[in-house]
Amino acid sequence: MTATASTSARHAGQQAPPPPFDAELAGPIGRILGGLPMPLTPDLIPDRRRRSASGRLSDELIRRGGAFEIEERTAHGPAGAPAITLLVCRPASAPGPVPVVYHTHGGGMVAGSHRSTELVGELDRAQELGAAVVSVAYRLAPEQPDPAPVEDCYAGLCWLAEHADDLGLDPDRVFLSGNSAGGALAAGLALLARDRGGPRPVGQVLQFPMLDDRCDTFSSGQMARVGLWDGESNRAGWTALLGERRGAPGVSCYAAPGRAEDLSGLPPAFIEVGSVEALRDEGIAYASRIWQTGGEAELHVWSGAFHSFDEWVPDAVVSRAAHQARVAWMRRVLAG
Repeated sequence: MTATASTSARHAGQQAPPPPFDAELAGPIGRILGGLPMPLTPDLIPDRRRRSASGRLSDELIRRGGAFEIEERTAHGPAGAPAITLLVCRPASAPGPVPVVYHTHGGGMVAGSHRSTELVGELDRAQELGAAVVSVAYRLAPEQPDPAPVEDCYAGLCWLAEHADDLGLDPDRVFLSGNSAGGALAAGLALLARDRGGPRPVGQVLQFPMLDDRCDTFSSGQMARVGLWDGESNRAGWTALLGERRGAPGVSCYAAPGRAEDLSGLPPAFIEVGSVEALRDEGIAYASRIWQTGGEAELHVWSGAFHSFDEWVPDAVVSRAAHQARVAWMRRVLAG
């Protein structure tokens, strides 16, 4: 798609009404946005970080009454960069080696941590699968722009592969999994591992992923000021990561996986988006392009759902369906 066509798609979206919210989500999203300044701007980054820190999970919550044994480990960062921290959550009763969910947290590239509340969902899925979770703390933009975040995550993935035996983990059954910015990093890791001949993940779970810094889809315009992570917030997050390079030629596909010219040779992907979120169309396009290479992807577009809806409204019917779909897909991949 040319730049002119892309701009036209976004502008056309701005003239279109958004799809309706699911009945169980409409009330909650109104209340959430009532207490959350939107859209994201540079001035709001400290606010987002304070909110993330207030929801940081304690050791007690992560252990889940003894279901998981946890420890924090320090690993070498990328060349010339600081060491990184990884939270290792291993099922206490499962004989090793166990599968692993390698978690790259969300937060719009500017906030979040390896103990953010979205870790709850990863632990839920791991508990059903008898898997471990390894969550990586990476440097945040704008203070640490691209390629710092994805390189930190790659260093952690290499550390995991090297130390898996000692930890009772199976290095051949590692899922890359992330939400929003974490989905961008998980997808970028899959590309980076392929191109560097690094660890080979068994699958990638891309939940509402930020995939393309150009922000030029119809849904980006349609939801420019709609939902939890609207089109304007998305542009702000990418600008924090890339600065003046956002939307310009030459941005790495490891930072913005939607830029990748070749999506062949990747591990199976689970990709999901909501119908009422700015990231909808780029997620759909990414799955389509994987299929066009002969690759394997499962795509879910949750009708009436906003960005990360299941984290905010976990008891809604659509949220439970999303959880079940992720677990079922992961179980099928592990059995394959």
